[in-house]
Order: sequence, then structure tokens, then C-alpha cells
Amino acid sequence: MSRSTLTTFLLIVTFGILFAGCAKAEPDKSFEEFTFSDTDLQKIEELSSGGGSTGSGILPPVGITSSDESGSIPAFSVIGSSGSTVLTDNAAITIDKEKQKLYENVRKSLTDQGGNIYRVNNPFLNVRRAMDVGSELIVQLNSGNIVTVTEIPDAEWAKVKLTDGKEGFVAFRYLAKPTTEQRLAEEKKQFEGKYFVDYAFLNIRKDPSTQAEKIGELPGQTIIKPLSMNAQWARVVYNGKEGYVSTQYLKPFLPVFLVRGEEYSLPLLRYSADDSSAVGILPKHVAALKTAGKKIMTLRALYDTVIAQETKDARISPDTVVLIVEGVTSKNVKLVSDALQNAGVSATLFIQTRDIGLAGITEKTILNLLANGNDLQSGGHTGDDLRSMTDSQVMLELGQSKKLIEDLTKKEVYAVSYPHGGVNDRIMKQASDLAYLFGLSQSPDKKFTRSQFLRLPSLIITGGMTGDDVLKLAK
Repeated sequence: MSRSTLTTFLLIVTFGILFAGCAKAEPDKSFEEFTFSDTDLQKIEELSSGGGSTGSGILPPVGITSSDESGSIPAFSVIGSSGSTVLTDNAAITIDKEKQKLYENVRKSLTDQGGNIYRVNNPFLNVRRAMDVGSELIVQLNSGNIVTVTEIPDAEWAKVKLTDGKEGFVAFRYLAKPTTEQRLAEEKKQFEGKYFVDYAFLNIRKDPSTQAEKIGELPGQTIIKPLSMNAQWARVVYNGKEGYVSTQYLKPFLPVFLVRGEEYSLPLLRYSADDSSAVGILPKHVAALKTAGKKIMTLRALYDTVIAQETKDARISPDTVVLIVEGVTSKNVKLVSDALQNAGVSATLFIQTRDIGLAGITEKTILNLLANGNDLQSGGHTGDDLRSMTDSQVMLELGQSKKLIEDLTKKEVYAVSYPHGGVNDRIMKQASDLAYLFGLSQSPDKKFTRSQFLRLPSLIITGGMTGDDVLKLAK
């Protein structure tokens, strides 16, 4: 038995044991038939104790921890026929704290983040004690980190306050100011009429002539606001007196702006994989959407956009709709796959991972879905309502489901569809702790804000809807 087969077997049986006592729904029969033989168990015990051929080891111990901690979240184990523990509470799943923090910031609105907020839009940014590249380094920031700009002494440097209260100076060109489409014009007005010296220095003359008396000099990067300007000269105040500088060496002073969506109008069209009539008519719905000029995307389009907005200007086309199929199991995966292929589109598929295995959704099926451009995300493990579970059970349900899909697809799982729409503040907190960015609920709407990313609304599509019905929802 190959390592990948054993890995899949172990995870599925593990979840069967864990949730057998808490699941309210009848267990899936195909899952009940997915069992180990005595020979399999004996082989697993040999492998777990170091036996077997070299390089044929089993799945590493499974649990959940933070990436810089050890074993703080309860895990589970599978006991072999002779009593040996195959899976232990040593951690194999790690929570990426950097990503967890990033997603928390992504979900915050600009008003939640305070006043003169800027973001680092470079891979890193040094915070120094003084306005000098040779000055003492206080800390190094990463792309997307937040700072409050307290002063802009010149066009090269900004004085900033960090989230921990420390202050220092950073290169201003590596900062970007987040704003919204509605506020962009107002934000730009604050810098209207400001220029900086784009040269090593700039002479100030008594009159607008290169032959006029020199009365001073502006250092490079100095920010000024001229009293008046023409094509050649700008009238400025210097030491209480008026003078003139050449406009040839002036450039408008304006920060980089990140146009960051705060409110979205994006239809998430949600098909239930268990509704065969809806899945069957999906190609006709897609044809109607395409004819109307709609751009059909997966949920990853929204993910890529909001992540990009942390460091640059990125937007979603207003004609975009997101296609989602939730509740994908071994019983309906072929129907879903065929419908999407017939429609010539890709979708975000929320998979219940208890069905992943040789008797259900095989690795080959997963790879085929990926090859066709589909985006695979978590539909939980058992498909049971998360609200009926303890915190530990929810962490395992969401954590192990995330890991199973990530291990098979080699892609990040960033979204969960709450089974039966079962979500509350506690469940959202658990999803956030496990570094999910999005959570899909059953609230019917196409408009949402960043604060709703863990409770995204969706529009349920049924088999009785025509193409025109779907178009009306998508408008």
C-alpha cells in the first residue's frame, strides 16, 4: 500500500472515529464500507514503529498548533488492533500566524484602522532612528504592514508610528495610502498644489529670471506649496520673503494610493451539488450569463483582488459573477464535473473531505478537477452543522479538512462553506484562527462589506430557475 493511500485511509478513518459520537445525521454508507483489514492494520503498526521497507513511512502525526508553538490545541489518535497509536497529538498541521494576521487586516475596513494609515508596498521596509540610511535600524517591516504617518518632513522620508507604539523614519516611496473609490478624489485634494524639489538643490531668486539675484536655496526633496505658478517659474515664500524657483525642477507631490474596495456588489451564484436538477441545468444558466456579457469566475478572483489591494490598485470587473458548487461528495462529484465541462466554465467547489479516498473522491478525480481550472475549497469534513460541535471538534473539522485538500492540491485553502449554513460568532472565530479568509453562509444577498468576509452572502440557484431568472439575480 503506497504512502499516499495510507495517508488518505488514516485521515478518513480518524475522522470517522472522532465524529461518530457527535454526528446527528446518518453516516454515509460508502464511508462505512471504507475500512481497514487486519492485514492493513498490522502493516500500519509496523510502519509506525519503524518497521517496513525504507522510505515507506506513514502519515506524520496529525494535530493542530500555531507555527511558533508546540501542541497547544487538542488532537486525536487512531488505535491499532494491538493498541499501538498510529496518529498522535504531535503537530503536523500548522497555523500560519503571518497569514492569519494578514487576513485579519484584510477584513478590516479603513475606518476600523484609524486615521492617517499607510501600508508598506515593498517586500520590506526599514524603520530607522533618524532620516538617514545609515541611522540605527529599529525594525524591518514586511509588505502589507500598517503604520500611522505622523509627519512628512520631505518627499523622501516619513515619520511613522508602529502598531506597538514605536516611532521612526521610513522611505516614503515605499508606503501607500489605502482609500476607497468614493474617497479617492477627497484624499488627493489634501495634496493639491504641493510640489517637491526633484534635484539636489534649487536656487531661489529675487525675480523670475536666471539672471536675478539668488536669495536662497532649497535642498532636494523639499516639499513646497507655491503661491502661484506659470510654465517657467513658481512664486514661493522663503524666510518670510517672496522669491522664485524654476518649475523645471519641481514635481507634484502625491503619495501612492491603494484603491481598496470596502463595499462589494458581487453575485456569488451558489449551486447545491445534491440538487441534481440545478446542477443539470447549470450549462443553460451559464450560456445565458455569457450571452449577457457576464464574466464567470471562481471565488479565487475575489481572493486575488483583495490580497492585491493590500499593496497595489486592483479591482474586479463590474460584470463579474462567481460560480460556486457546495456540498460536493463522492455521490455527486461526477455529475458536477460533467456539468461544468459541458458548460465550459470553472467553479469554486466546496468538498466534504470525509469522501476523499479510494472508495470516494480519488486523488485522480481531485487532479482532474484542478486541471479543468476548478478552485477546491473546504466544505467541512462530515457535512454536519458546526454549531452543534465543541470548539475542539470544530477546530478538527475545519483544520483537518483544510489540510487534506491542501496536501492533495498543493494549493492554499482560503475559504470554507459552512455546512447547512451553520455559522455564528464562535464558528467565525474558529475559522479565522485557522487562517480562513472567507466563509460562505446562506444569507441571500449580492452586496457585502469586508467585515462580512467570514459570513459571505450567496444567491442559491435551484433547478426550477430559468436563465432569465439567474440573470435577474446577477444584475
